[in-house]
Amino acid sequence: MNTADAKRILETALICSSQPLPVRDMRVLFDDELGVDTIKVLLLELQEDWAQRGLELVNVASGWRFQAKPEMQKFLDRINPQKPPRYSRAVLETLTIIAYRQPVTRGDIEEIRGVSVSGTILKALESRGWIAPLGHRDVPGRPALYGTTVNFLNDLNLRSLAELPPLDELGTVIEQKGTIELLPVADARGQDGIE
Repeated sequence: MNTADAKRILETALICSSQPLPVRDMRVLFDDELGVDTIKVLLLELQEDWAQRGLELVNVASGWRFQAKPEMQKFLDRINPQKPPRYSRAVLETLTIIAYRQPVTRGDIEEIRGVSVSGTILKALESRGWIAPLGHRDVPGRPALYGTTVNFLNDLNLRSLAELPPLDELGTVIEQKGTIELLPVADARGQDGIE
């Protein structure tokens, strides 16, 4: 198979997929005839090919996907207006603690924040698919240990937690706005990619 055909197959699979595709799944497209390194080179070439278009090919935690470039969002909003969800300072502080200190219990979060954590905050973050219980701490009461999910990374366009901004930068943003709108990333079909 020549390079042009392989890129066209990858491009089609990525555009038609409703979820990010990991490289191992892309190998199936070629009956494992193309190696991981070859597929990665083709993906980088596709990224370059799409550099001047309204969509971009990005690598997130669970694989590769096409999504609208941020500067295209204002145009997409004209045909499908979406009001981004707003999160209170308490929700953002809780999410930040979980993201940077995971795994943590509700008690750990309360100790760091200095106030009690409402169960609705944890439920909201769980229902958004951004946090999940990872297990239980082996102490009396066996409190749940929370951590972030792959959906959290995907929704923030991150491949790993190492790509999170330094805490001091994050604190400045929260203090300036009080609440933050987290804009959903539109994928190739105009969906927000956030469940």
